[in-house]
Amino acid sequence: MFKKILIANRGEIALRVIRTCKEMGIKTVAIYSTADKDSLPVRFADEAVCIGPPSSSESYLSIPNVIAAAEITNADAIHPGYGFLSENAKFSKICEDHGIKFIGAPAESIDLMGDKASAKATMKKAKVPCVPGSDGLLKDFADCKKTAKAIGYPVMLKATAGGGGKGMRLVWEESALEDAWNSARKESKGAFGNDGMYLEKFVEEPRHIEIQIASDQHGNHCHMSERDCSIQRRHQKLVEETPSPFMTPKLRKAMGAAAIKAAKAAKYEGVGTVEFLVDKNRDFYFMEMNTRIQVEHTITEEVIDFDLIREQIKIAAGHKISGKNYEPKLHSIQCRINAEDPFNDFRPSPGKIGEYHEPGGHGIRLDTHVYAGYTISPYYDSMVCKLITKAQTREEAITKMERALSEYIVEGVKTTIPFHRQLMKNKDFREGNFTTKFMDTFELREE
Repeated sequence: MFKKILIANRGEIALRVIRTCKEMGIKTVAIYSTADKDSLPVRFADEAVCIGPPSSSESYLSIPNVIAAAEITNADAIHPGYGFLSENAKFSKICEDHGIKFIGAPAESIDLMGDKASAKATMKKAKVPCVPGSDGLLKDFADCKKTAKAIGYPVMLKATAGGGGKGMRLVWEESALEDAWNSARKESKGAFGNDGMYLEKFVEEPRHIEIQIASDQHGNHCHMSERDCSIQRRHQKLVEETPSPFMTPKLRKAMGAAAIKAAKAAKYEGVGTVEFLVDKNRDFYFMEMNTRIQVEHTITEEVIDFDLIREQIKIAAGHKISGKNYEPKLHSIQCRINAEDPFNDFRPSPGKIGEYHEPGGHGIRLDTHVYAGYTISPYYDSMVCKLITKAQTREEAITKMERALSEYIVEGVKTTIPFHRQLMKNKDFREGNFTTKFMDTFELREE
């Protein structure tokens, strides 16, 4: 087992990793930018190293600075959390070259799954269901037009290097295709330095359901059931839950088997997630594979009573996984509470937190790095916390979340708590009647 792990991240996920490391008897190193000098990860880690100014490119994304911090503290492993360098194949390889274990996927797997076109080709070969679409990257607009006609409208144009909705266009008819092609390529080139595009059939009334998987260095794989991430805004997840209210035992078995096929095809190692679109007929299609721990890993931990960070660390150290497929025993919901104004188009609301009171009680979990007097920085994402409930049934988990949200006090900044309070009372949400388009029609009332 590792003696010392450097956490190449910040905020609540850094604190989350530190806590598990302490329970495993492993020393920890926090890295921080000057903007995060007063953060809880810095306070609770065994050691802390400042790696640069507030800008991510000069601190958390600076590979030389992170490696230098690991070397001067004699860390024998690096946990990247999520975001930042967690899915950076170059960083994974550099860690390996420096004799530091990267607690995540091998560079080859990250590369393979990071490029959407190569990922889809790999899944097709492995007989994992994929959305009908172009056979790899589109050569030019003529190829795009021909492919769209063959698979039938509506179609979705996607950037091969895309993420967060960038370089993505929904096209309902041929007359709109050329404008979409030009604008998507331009946006992708600006955001990712790559204007490669591919095309897929648009899945109507889709749900976004992902399968948690674990794979070790010995060729063993298992899945840990699903998470429903359909409540999202501009392709950013807002609420996640498990089990999905749309799931059936038959569908779970089929999707779990497909996720394990995907992990084998990617020669995967570690904890990861295979994401699928599921249509109204419960046909499912591979979307992408996240080669890291997910923000929403918490709800899986709650329903199967399992520490996924501990599993990540053990796999990286060469241990075998348990080898069994898990079924959810309870129901769990996670609300992402961000410092954003839900009544002003979810505009970021950085600033200093004043009065602060956390909810508690049976079945309540709160993963956060903030406290009274803490400043939400404009330099990073605006997450305040992840509020998680678990209960015997979905209805109880929702009711518990309502109660927890009513107790949660965060003053000094605007937060998304009012949005989540209203969502928990929404009839369609409570009945499990929603798709990824839910937020297009959700009406938020002023409070």
